[in-house]
Amino acid sequence: MKLGIENLLSNARLKKRLKAKRIALLGHPASVDGDCRHSLDLLIEARVGKVTAAFGPQHGMRGEKQDNMIETDDYRDPQHGIPIYSLYGKIRKPTAAMIDAFDVLLVDLQDVGTRVYTFVTTLKYMMEACAREKKQVWVLDRPNPAGRGIEGTLLEPGHESFVGCAPMPMRHGLTMGELARWYVDVFGWDLDLTVVPMTGYRMGAGPDFGWPRDREWINPSPNAPQLPMARCYPGTVMLEGTTLSEGRGTTRPLEIMGAPDLPIERILATMQRVAPSWLKGCLLRPCFFEPTFHKHQGKLCAGIQIHVQGSSYTHKAFKPYRVVSMFYKAIREWNKDYPLWRDFPYEYETDRLAIDVITGGEFLRKWVDDPHAKPGDLDKRLKFEEARWLRESRKYWMYR
Repeated sequence: MKLGIENLLSNARLKKRLKAKRIALLGHPASVDGDCRHSLDLLIEARVGKVTAAFGPQHGMRGEKQDNMIETDDYRDPQHGIPIYSLYGKIRKPTAAMIDAFDVLLVDLQDVGTRVYTFVTTLKYMMEACAREKKQVWVLDRPNPAGRGIEGTLLEPGHESFVGCAPMPMRHGLTMGELARWYVDVFGWDLDLTVVPMTGYRMGAGPDFGWPRDREWINPSPNAPQLPMARCYPGTVMLEGTTLSEGRGTTRPLEIMGAPDLPIERILATMQRVAPSWLKGCLLRPCFFEPTFHKHQGKLCAGIQIHVQGSSYTHKAFKPYRVVSMFYKAIREWNKDYPLWRDFPYEYETDRLAIDVITGGEFLRKWVDDPHAKPGDLDKRLKFEEARWLRESRKYWMYR
């Protein structure tokens, strides 16, 4: 299997198209080849055009910023001397001066296949600016570690944000290259777009279902330390909008969920009784953990770990969005007044509850809070919108 960056560097015809161009790279720590060499170093070493700038998304080009809404400053690369512009600092959309620094933008971002992972929004903002300024965009494609699975409601009109920039579901099932092609059509841009595809990539095939076993996992962000996180993330990211811990401050971020004083055995039993079909494809294990930072720092939490690597994992059956939704519902059945929703500024949104920003609408929260709402009520909407997205998105598939 070869990545987009590897196919670019080994293709004389593609390199010739870039030879006389000013090049900029949009990348992060996981922008590496099979030998873990960073794409910025590779491009400059191979003299693919003249690299004049680079851009870093949330968490920074080096991935050093731990949490949400911790911004990164611009700086000059100490090795190559080029400016590194932050797209998660004073600004989140590039300025005209930044766009003027290059002719061709190369995008080499490792995504995790979820709408709220802000790299997909940064991709959209950069493509939009390049279309306006008549710059070329080349997406050097990478795997989607969550595979082809689709889950979640579509982003509702009027609920756009930095964690929801387009009408796609929570788990979208596309690579960055495929998503870029969809963006061009859905937003109607006049953009010179090239996608350099992977070769030998089996999207959604076992045993790894999206992530090639022979590739090293490099954290695309600090709390994405391993493949199971990417599989769980379309569900566990919703915990960021609650008072519950999503495991930040532990060694298993975004794979565990809980809070102090939860009767976790009772809650898990409720989940298994009310919606057993939603819990298939994984192993849910009661556990205890004590975050060293973030929510419930230094307090013993009772929770659940979602296991998605062993013999209990079935890729097609696993539905993380439904698992976490049922966790909320079971907590409400135990205590209808539990302070579940966290009211705080989330990704620069201050006039909406964080859970609504994350889920792209109010439907999930209202379903959780309605004592008369059943799993079938949510499942009906999910199945309809997931099928709609499958019909729309599969025409952009590049890997069968």
